[in-house]
Amino acid sequence: MSPRPRDADRSSPIVRVVRPQSVVDQVVAELRRSIVFGTLAPGQEFALREIAANLGVSTAPVREALRVLQGDGLIVGRRARSAVVAPMDAADLHSVYRLRRLVEPDIGARACTLVKASDLNRISRIVDSFGDERLGVEEIYDSHREFHLALLRPAATAWDLRVIEMLWHAAERYVRVGFGRLDPMPDEHRRREAAHARLLSAFRTRDGEKARRALEEHLEANEQLALSTLV
Repeated sequence: MSPRPRDADRSSPIVRVVRPQSVVDQVVAELRRSIVFGTLAPGQEFALREIAANLGVSTAPVREALRVLQGDGLIVGRRARSAVVAPMDAADLHSVYRLRRLVEPDIGARACTLVKASDLNRISRIVDSFGDERLGVEEIYDSHREFHLALLRPAATAWDLRVIEMLWHAAERYVRVGFGRLDPMPDEHRRREAAHARLLSAFRTRDGEKARRALEEHLEANEQLALSTLV
């Protein structure tokens, strides 16, 4: 017969105390922001010690953060004491969108039959903000992300969301840079609002194939628009 657990064992906590965001998470967030906004430019090499000093941390959390960012495709050629920001190019952009087209339309086809009418109405209000000429891509980016997430979330598993988030992180630089360049154009805001309104209309039909095609067309159009800003 196996020995009974001691009282001390039974009183031990099942999980450890949750602490605020770790230093590594904070470094990941700040480095990602610098890469996405171009402060750390595509192809730029930077020293770990310099970054650590600027952030006020040791090099250990910076190394851990670089492993995360390398997995997201934002860092390449990581060395012992330095790292290189991944370049932005057409082949990389196409790979990201090719994978998005494999994942998102399939989830959307199922999600359109599950999303609540109240959520569709809330999403509609987000679409309205896309046409506001006073707001640039930086100001609507979080709303844009929430728009797409709200459409897909009803049918997305935890693994689906992990993959989608990874692909969105990879696409974020292209979206912010590419569409930011289009902001000054007079018709860009109306185009952006209309494109998302069409996608929302497809989901309102509750027709899985219509939602699938609408997402495929939306992603294809976005890839082409982002590509046009890189050439």
